[in-house]
Amino acid sequence: RARKVLGSRRVQGLRADLQAAGVAQRLDLVEPSQAMALLKQGATTKFDSTAEAHIRLNIDPKYNDQQLRATVSLPKGTGAVVRVAVLCGSELEAEAREAGADFAGGEELIEEIAGGMMDFDKLIATPDMMPKVAKLGRVLGPKGLMPNPKAGTVTAAVGQAVTEIKGGKVEFRADKQGIVHIPFGKMSFSAGDLMENLKAITDAVVANKPSGAKGKYFRSMYITSSMSPSLRVDPDAVLEA
Repeated sequence: RARKVLGSRRVQGLRADLQAAGVAQRLDLVEPSQAMALLKQGATTKFDSTAEAHIRLNIDPKYNDQQLRATVSLPKGTGAVVRVAVLCGSELEAEAREAGADFAGGEELIEEIAGGMMDFDKLIATPDMMPKVAKLGRVLGPKGLMPNPKAGTVTAAVGQAVTEIKGGKVEFRADKQGIVHIPFGKMSFSAGDLMENLKAITDAVVANKPSGAKGKYFRSMYITSSMSPSLRVDPDAVLEA
């Protein structure tokens, strides 16, 4: 009697690709550069899907000294178009727009946002605007758009902040389970460019290791793309790449 093959066609296809590459099981560790090649090989969507990393850390974020929130500039960018709004005084509006901000303004822009205008992906505010931004908490908070100094989105250097975000600076944080979920490019990127971005992320996770983290810091790392199965890679091998 024929044995039933479990899993979707994508999982079955990845399993076959892994076995052909000498990896016995789908959850076995895959060498990073080989994983990138397999990731691109398994990306069969008709759109340019996003590469994602899911990194489980040996931390418990319910303790303040084990929380992780930081930023990293991806050397090869995100591959995504990021719309940026800047809340600032009139004297900085020109600087923000010249740097590429899609929206820049003060109280009028705050009122537009309060009224439902959400045509942006990142919001930057100067420190003096933050007391006025506070009333937008209920609107911005659930969407993760509230400006925050740790994310580099509360700053007087609005031009630099816009340039960095447009150029590939992304925020990451550990969720309640101690897992960092972060995109690191598009499947149209070369395997080398994806690898460079993933290494930058892994370096940043190490550089921002919480003071309360004990024992082995990395528990696991998986990479995947939109609507595709995941691949397990060794974070230490990524750091050495």
